[in-house]
Amino acid sequence: MSMVSAPDQRRDTREPRFGFWRRSYAMVVKEFIQLRRDRVSFAMIVMIPVMQLLLFGFAINTTPRNLPTAVLLQEDSDLGRSILKALENTAYFRFTREVHDVAEFDNLLQSGKVLFGVEIPRGFERAVRRGDRPALLVAADATDPVAAGSALSTLGVVVQTALEHDLRTGDPPSLPFEIRAHARYNPAASSRLNIVPGLVGTILTMTMLIFTALSVTREIERGTMESLLSMPIKPVEVMFGKILPYVLVGFIQATLIIGIGVLLFGVPVRGSLMMLALLSTLFITTNLSIGYTFSTIVQNQLQAMQLSMMFFLPSILLSGFMFPFAGMPVWAQYLGEGLPLTHYVRIVRAIMLKGATMENIQYDAIALVVLMLLAMTIAVTRFRRTLD
Repeated sequence: MSMVSAPDQRRDTREPRFGFWRRSYAMVVKEFIQLRRDRVSFAMIVMIPVMQLLLFGFAINTTPRNLPTAVLLQEDSDLGRSILKALENTAYFRFTREVHDVAEFDNLLQSGKVLFGVEIPRGFERAVRRGDRPALLVAADATDPVAAGSALSTLGVVVQTALEHDLRTGDPPSLPFEIRAHARYNPAASSRLNIVPGLVGTILTMTMLIFTALSVTREIERGTMESLLSMPIKPVEVMFGKILPYVLVGFIQATLIIGIGVLLFGVPVRGSLMMLALLSTLFITTNLSIGYTFSTIVQNQLQAMQLSMMFFLPSILLSGFMFPFAGMPVWAQYLGEGLPLTHYVRIVRAIMLKGATMENIQYDAIALVVLMLLAMTIAVTRFRRTLD
């Protein structure tokens, strides 16, 4: 019987040459193939950094300009027009509405259609000529202190500079009229009053999207979708069955956040709690519908999480929660109008800080209904009755 020598035995157990690198190379190739097949993950790798760069580079502006402004011009005089022109030349104010009474003036500010209102009272120019120092009123929606603060801080300097040759009198020279700036709804410019209401929508968006985006994919990965599909149940019934429990979860979350904001941070609720509850439920349902739509597009829970985060990122940046909405370029505002969080941030701030009524926020409420119905229609249409 032949015997294998000790050197031959040692040679047989040696590591093949370049074995480590060959196996590592095989794993690298395998991962690239897997990544190519996982199109959603590959899209996230490309889209998220591109989206962040474009949004922060072009859409986000911490010193907003051309903010919508209403004017209540109670007299048509050369001095009044000169003052308005001086304000518009600052690039902070853009006059979009001319109102004819104080009620309309207040309603535009309360509804958020304008961020500023300028009132030039009757007999203003005559009072200036007499040396009575009349008051020029500038009212600001201060629910967003960043947007209002930068513009209000420039008022006196800008008007004085623009009209110095015509209106400055005395020694030392001074303006012959007074500028009264009223920061409404948040006169102390408290960041809490701005952030806490917005956090309600932000937290609900994140949690509701993730909950429902994982719902269908979890069923597929656990193998329970086959049993579900074999039952005599319609796609719309599956969708409502998945969504309705999380409506209650979301409502509890919203109640906790608002309650903590009121009790701990002193955020007021000046409007109707019932209207806030109903519109919060509408917002929750809209996000759940969008999350369910995502679950019908992806193949696994990882993709569902990635798609949810990709939707969540522009929601935070373009909704007006972190950065002034009116200061963004027009194309970014159009994108923001298609996000539920944009409309809910306006709604919750208007109800809590301004005491707004349904008439003031009906546009945003209708927008949420449209977005919810659109998401539900897509979800039901895409729901698969058979497993791929």
